[in-house]
Amino acid sequence: MKKKFQVFVSSTYTDLVEERQVAVEAILNAGHIPAGMELFKAGDESQKETIKRWIDESDVYMLILGGRYGEIDDETGKSYTHWEYDYAGEVGKPRFAIVIQKDALEVKIQRFGSEVMEKKNPLKYEEFRKEVLAKISRFFSDEKDIKIAILESLKEQENNKNLKGWVSGENSANLENILRENLSLVKENINLKKRIEQMEQSINREKEFDGLSYEDIKNYLWEQKIEVPNSSDFGKIAGKEVSVFQIFIAHKKYFTIGITNQYGMDEGAKFLFFDVSPNLLIFNLLEKQIVAGGSYQRIHLSKIGEKFIARYEMERHKKNKNTRVTK
Repeated sequence: MKKKFQVFVSSTYTDLVEERQVAVEAILNAGHIPAGMELFKAGDESQKETIKRWIDESDVYMLILGGRYGEIDDETGKSYTHWEYDYAGEVGKPRFAIVIQKDALEVKIQRFGSEVMEKKNPLKYEEFRKEVLAKISRFFSDEKDIKIAILESLKEQENNKNLKGWVSGENSANLENILRENLSLVKENINLKKRIEQMEQSINREKEFDGLSYEDIKNYLWEQKIEVPNSSDFGKIAGKEVSVFQIFIAHKKYFTIGITNQYGMDEGAKFLFFDVSPNLLIFNLLEKQIVAGGSYQRIHLSKIGEKFIARYEMERHKKNKNTRVTK
């Protein structure tokens, strides 16, 4: 009877979602059972203990190496993927790897951006790649390469007499149903992880102002009150205590053009430069420059400040539009 292996699929995740799904389907189509992070469930075990148990219970270890090294495990100083690879070797599991071609990685970077390449630990990535390529491995450029590499590698393992597999003969009649249910579960979990990733990206966009959200900064500036000089330059708010946010928005054109602390500046410019701007500089909404000659300083809206003002204007526009619709 043909042996049925449990194959542990190891890789970084967010940059290789599509490749993992192709690999899982290829393993199932070959009549074997994939195991990997898609099927992990929350429990009392630590992440590493769970991974160890899954590798121990698997017959074969397979690595997909893309362009990232992955999250570092503090205990070993290696990425989890690197640690998994080494652990599988330590416990004597047959290992094979498929490694992305350099030109295929370039295409992937053009398609998805720098998130699919290693930026934090490029030297560790290169060392790991060399280690993997020195052992049983194949290159891939597309889905077809992945499928062929998996089918051929598992075919070779079927002749390994030391591997017993874990599906008994009397259960073989139900194997196809089990495999199809497994594939359905894998696809469902992959889609769920994609939705979680999209939600995380949405949350990150909310924290787009140097790690703070628009609402965080807006609320803080609303709470900071400053007494406005009793000068005609400030119209109705002259002599009153007003929030920094209101002053910022009311005088955004002055901050856009820029204000210089030159000799003879009027009261309004002094107030904006010396009293208001420090509250905005701490959030990098303004930039400070030395004027040619070095005698004066000039403040003006930064890129972050421009984005903040644009966000405010869009909110105001939508609010006015909704108000007109409801009238």
